[in-house]
Amino acid sequence: MRGMKRTILIHPDPRLKKTAVAVPDLSDDLRQLADDMLETMYTAPGIGLAAPQIGVLERLIVLDCVKEEDGAPRPLAMFNPRILAASEENNVYEEGCLSIPEQYAEVTRPKVVDVEWLDRDGNLQTETFDGLWATCVQHEIDHLDGKLFIDYLKPLKRQMITRKMQKLKREIARGNA
Repeated sequence: MRGMKRTILIHPDPRLKKTAVAVPDLSDDLRQLADDMLETMYTAPGIGLAAPQIGVLERLIVLDCVKEEDGAPRPLAMFNPRILAASEENNVYEEGCLSIPEQYAEVTRPKVVDVEWLDRDGNLQTETFDGLWATCVQHEIDHLDGKLFIDYLKPLKRQMITRKMQKLKREIARGNA
């Protein structure tokens, strides 16, 4: 069940602003894609990754928010995830994104969310997520709808980060990054 590392798209990229399509049916290819995404996420390193971030416009996210050194990993692959309910109480987390490297900003989101998804065996799952897990799952589902965490920021801060990413992409293209 070993995945292959994929290339993560860097903002701005038009594919990051597109809405992903629902996964019609689970296939071995999709399960392999989930494994590849987990491998890519762990290597990055990150705690979440959405399929559009590797150029695949399908509704699939992976996450693992276990941060404790001795904590057992809890990799989750969610096909067609959707938020069923969100708490009125909010949390503020300093968010980052593998598609927006080394840029962080505080984002306010619901503290608790109920999420429904299909697991890798095609079984419908529901779970209540709190704290960092809730923030992460919301951040990744946003990617499926073409929304980035910087879209929550004030225009000036968003433009500043976008300019930094454009510069980074030019440096990568020249082979200097």
